[in-house]
Amino acid sequence: MQEPTIKPTNAERGQKTTLIGIAINFALVIIKASAGVWGNSYALVADALESATDIVTSTFVWLGLRVAARKPDENHPYGHGKAEPLAAILVSFALVGAAILIAVQSVQNIRIPHETPEAFTLLVLAGVVLVKEVLFRKMNQVGSEVESSAVKADAWHQRSDAITSLTAFIGISIALIGGPGYESADDWAALLASGLIVFNAYHIFRPSFGEIMDESPSGNWRSEIETIALTIPGVEGLEKCVVRKTGFEYFVDLHLEVNGNLTVRQGHAIAHQVKEAIKTQKPAIYDVLIHIEPAS
Repeated sequence: MQEPTIKPTNAERGQKTTLIGIAINFALVIIKASAGVWGNSYALVADALESATDIVTSTFVWLGLRVAARKPDENHPYGHGKAEPLAAILVSFALVGAAILIAVQSVQNIRIPHETPEAFTLLVLAGVVLVKEVLFRKMNQVGSEVESSAVKADAWHQRSDAITSLTAFIGISIALIGGPGYESADDWAALLASGLIVFNAYHIFRPSFGEIMDESPSGNWRSEIETIALTIPGVEGLEKCVVRKTGFEYFVDLHLEVNGNLTVRQGHAIAHQVKEAIKTQKPAIYDVLIHIEPAS
């Protein structure tokens, strides 16, 4: 069996970024939970809960990336790349679970009168929004560079936490400005945040599920592959070109049209040249399966 072309650099970058996110979220859970309890703000406590789910889901992502980076073996000849989008799907499910828990608790708090949140909670939330947005941008950048749906999913989880903190900031501000009668404004903010979290969960789930289902990746893959293939002498056209993504790599099924009078050896030689040219010019492609067709 051909030695696989694994990209440990991409996997390691994704894992490192995820571990940084876990460390930051661990600190934020302590800060937000403490400030929420002392500052009479359930929105901030809910925000701490969202950060706690970040730790759990980021751990899923880290494990998924480690599995996805493993070399193909006898039982997994196409590699372990599916573990990566599976981790992203777990993130989306965890987000929905956290959103439901936040929504239920928010409704209960709205029905029960409580004290107005303390003003210092606004400073905590402002700092959290800044940290989370920076973390989102960094993780999303790395996820795009290494083409990892799991890392990008984790990045959007960080963005959802920033949104939760922002809505909590707005709710507490309304409660402080409005005075008596507006004490539950931060609870309404937490309820709104739960809806935004569900929206982000779908944003994470959709592309990851598409990858699991071998959905064609976005981009001009067919035209780029056709351009490369047609540079090889003897190739007269492409009848079929199918591309799917698995983990960090792409697989291509290609039907080449060549002169029908060529020998099997000649057709095989052309197919081999096309395969090598595609893999050289498109390093993300792990393998190309070529079927030879007589040109019409």
